[in-house]
Amino acid sequence: MFDTAILIGRFEPVHHGHVALLQHALDHAPQVIVVMGSAWQARSPKNPFTWQEREAMLRGALPDAVQQRLKVLPVRDYYNESVWVQAVRRQVAGCVPPGARVALVGHFKDATSSYLDRFPGWALLALPRQGSTDATGIREAYLGAPPDGLEAALAPWRPQMPESTWAFLQSFAHAPDSRGAYVRLCTEWQALRTAREAWSQAPYPPVFVTVDAVLRCQDHVLLIRRGHPPGEGLLAVPGGFIEQRETLWQSCVRELREETHCAVPEAQLRAGLRDVKVFDHPDRSQRGRTITHAHYIDLGDMALPAVQADDDARDAQWVPLAALAGREAEFFEDHFHMLDHFLGLTPRP
Repeated sequence: MFDTAILIGRFEPVHHGHVALLQHALDHAPQVIVVMGSAWQARSPKNPFTWQEREAMLRGALPDAVQQRLKVLPVRDYYNESVWVQAVRRQVAGCVPPGARVALVGHFKDATSSYLDRFPGWALLALPRQGSTDATGIREAYLGAPPDGLEAALAPWRPQMPESTWAFLQSFAHAPDSRGAYVRLCTEWQALRTAREAWSQAPYPPVFVTVDAVLRCQDHVLLIRRGHPPGEGLLAVPGGFIEQRETLWQSCVRELREETHCAVPEAQLRAGLRDVKVFDHPDRSQRGRTITHAHYIDLGDMALPAVQADDDARDAQWVPLAALAGREAEFFEDHFHMLDHFLGLTPRP
């Protein structure tokens, strides 16, 4: 027996395979900690549910007698494995006494399971895969269902999910306060599927190269609100795909102009360039493997330049840095973490 068993996952949504792992943890320790990944992410086809909704699904699959033995710790996606590991360890350390015997429960599904090797000192309780259930398949059936065909689309998956998950999925799709979010997710899923199909005949999986402009001025940062899927309505920094005959810098300036009409002279932008950082985590974009080059430009204390949304942007606005930390769940993909890297919005693990 161990003092604490830890289960790490996203649970998007909860299925019987997750419950089997959780029961394995409960069988081996009086306290179980579930590290709930992808916390505070904006809703997307990959992360459609809040961590609180996922916790409710997970707890709903357990008998009341074990509820007090379970603790859920939400952890954000840092898109940096070493930083993420530190964050998980720090959170767990606050819940277990020094010297506690800790076990990590999981199974090696694919390359995404490599995190199980990143916690030396925690005994690994490996469990074979429980059936063929995969949360990705459930999400695709759920978000790809035709209008009025949700129950039929989910029918093959119903035996693989607890009643709490089934009830939540039905409620989320039909309840007045969440129906709009469900419809938007379905639209996003279809847009992503169409984009992937367009590249399906390529001899190799495509790798996209993009640029982003993190433009700071008077302790404000310039943000857009995306006008089209993916990420329609979410906050982002101005940016986009490079063109064939452009350098990264030229693409960055062009995208900034097209999306915000920011008229700061290029020479002044160049003078304010403080850093260029590559963000290349394999899971940073649902559009496919996308490597972006974020250009951090600080205009100092000059007057905030006039901006006006255009092209792919629905809105363009200067946002105070002090207001950013509380808006994490409004950001597209890893753009909040991009800002966090340059501006230090969250405490370091």
